[in-house]
Amino acid sequence: MQKIYDFLKKTQTYYLATAEGGQPRVRPFGTIHIFDGKLYIQTGKSKNVSKQIAANPKVELCAFDGERWIRVAATAVRDERREAKESMLAAYPQLRDRYSPEDANTEVLWLKDAEASIWSFAGEPEIIRF
Repeated sequence: MQKIYDFLKKTQTYYLATAEGGQPRVRPFGTIHIFDGKLYIQTGKSKNVSKQIAANPKVELCAFDGERWIRVAATAVRDERREAKESMLAAYPQLRDRYSPEDANTEVLWLKDAEASIWSFAGEPEIIRF
């Protein structure tokens, strides 16, 4: 899991795919965090992405570092604990002007049953499950 975190942290932006009915939805994300031995992302409950994940928690992340790309397929699980929200916001203090551990909007999700594949133009992918 640390390798996945390091890859996504290095790229700074990854793309999160969800589904809305039969239509895929993809958007840039930047939050990635390890808390309590799990890999977390963050969003706002008022956003469409949150509603899409609530309806279908299967997500995929994708990023490219200039030489290799990563795809992570997982089930996103909401964590309502204040400690999880506080940890994410401590890692991304620039979000504190929009989010708070106490508000009804801040949402942190951990990636369950994840399978990551790291690809390059040469060779077979490296597969990591966590």
